[in-house]
Amino acid sequence: MQTTSGAGAERRHQVELALGERINALISATRALSERSATHFHPGLQPAAFHIARWLYAFGPARPSEVAEAVGMDRSSTSTLIGKMRSLGLLEDSPAPDDRRSIIVRLSPEGQESVAATLEERGKEFYARTRDWSTDDLARLVELLGRLTSERPPETGART
Repeated sequence: MQTTSGAGAERRHQVELALGERINALISATRALSERSATHFHPGLQPAAFHIARWLYAFGPARPSEVAEAVGMDRSSTSTLIGKMRSLGLLEDSPAPDDRRSIIVRLSPEGQESVAATLEERGKEFYARTRDWSTDDLARLVELLGRLTSERPPETGART
């Protein structure tokens, strides 16, 4: 078991602080991009509506309660946004086949086109930031972010 002390411990502490600053910058940049994306999707809707639409785009039709759980919103807020999105022609609904009292929501063709166009714009911005990066750099970032965001807790042991 190896421990870090003295100058090594101070350097590690400084690097950990720098990592925290970069993660905060990444979160801020992501939030700003999400706000711009939401406005691109539909300027009259709250940003959370884009999260709903993006989830439906990725996973397909679902009950509003399933959507709420998947995007981490309460059912009431999700229902309100779904209603607004439906009135704007971005969503459609139909009775659930197994329970006619329940509904299934899906993106309308207009909603699908709007999400696709918004994701294309997001992609252009992301590509502009990484176009000069090597494939190896991108692969390394993917690997490191995967390790950072892993749901598996890190192994316990001494810091090195």
